[in-house]
Amino acid sequence: MVQRVDAVRDLGVTLDSELSTQNHVNKVARTCFYHIRRLKQVRKLFGPDVAAKLIASLVFSRLDYCNAILAGLPRSTIAPLQRVQNAAARLDIARLGPRDHVTPTLTDRHWLPVEQRIVFKLCLLMHQDHTGRAPSYLHNCVSASADITSRPRLRSTSSRRYERQRTSLKFGERSFSCAGPTAWNSLPSLLNELTDTKLRLSNVN
Repeated sequence: MVQRVDAVRDLGVTLDSELSTQNHVNKVARTCFYHIRRLKQVRKLFGPDVAAKLIASLVFSRLDYCNAILAGLPRSTIAPLQRVQNAAARLDIARLGPRDHVTPTLTDRHWLPVEQRIVFKLCLLMHQDHTGRAPSYLHNCVSASADITSRPRLRSTSSRRYERQRTSLKFGERSFSCAGPTAWNSLPSLLNELTDTKLRLSNVN
């Protein structure tokens, strides 16, 4: 007998019955805050470089895991993850207080805010598809404008743009076939024309 449940876990991602990802976000936030509290207890024992590495391995690895599924969500939904990053910044180099601004620390460490990290992940996946390194299940979700033979005279067919899947639902805009091309097409042409040998992904975490 198959029983109905409100949420299931698949490959570390918690999926609820409405696909709102709220349960997943809350669980990731709780886990990250747990590690931040543990690091806070021993923070004075090591310097800022060690602190940054521990934060990257224990906190940011969880923030970034499968974060492409959070594309298109309202800021209120991903706000707990941003609070996690802010708490990590206060724990890092400056040891900021609860009322201090974290933006300078994020800038100094080249830490993208959570919302931009999601866009970065989408662009990274699109770059992998563009260079032929994406798995087939992602490659089949998007189509390059140049590959559409029905519109050979459009200016977009000679570019490196991708077609954004049409959808009449707000929910559909969160799919990779829609969110991926949207993020990729928003990049300056100088960036989406980079080859794999020129791409530099360091200093993001």
